[in-house]
Amino acid sequence: MNSLLKPTQHELTVTRDIRAPRERVFAAWTDPRQASLWWAPQDCTPVSCEMDVRPGGEWRRTMRVPDGTVVTKHGVYRQVIRPELLSFTYTTEYADGSVDPITLVTVTLSEIASGGTRVTLKHVNFETQMSCDSHRGGWASALERFAKFLGGMTT
Repeated sequence: MNSLLKPTQHELTVTRDIRAPRERVFAAWTDPRQASLWWAPQDCTPVSCEMDVRPGGEWRRTMRVPDGTVVTKHGVYRQVIRPELLSFTYTTEYADGSVDPITLVTVTLSEIASGGTRVTLKHVNFETQMSCDSHRGGWASALERFAKFLGGMTT
């Protein structure tokens, strides 16, 4: 584990079953043109998305939040195993110049019997339960947008 990441007890897991093949789901997570259309909570507007999807590659996206300010999210890919796993660091920079501590996200894509894909997102190393809870809501909303983008959710 990177020395920048200090283990904490605060972590979240969000799971969604998506009506799309695993390759299609993986492509939507790794193609910046597609991710720029869905990767933000539903009450936010995606603005930009850049991705260098390889271990050590960087990603950066911006979104306009409900109060009108622009927030930047960014990190570095740790693992990329097509079409089943993405792991990347994650931090947020706010319009006031403040920056969240670095956390780690792992997205696992599993084929399910219905022909769809189970997306399991695990986000770890939050410093506070409040930050963890805020991200839980954000990820749940973003994955709802993701499911609509791909054509629906099975559960």
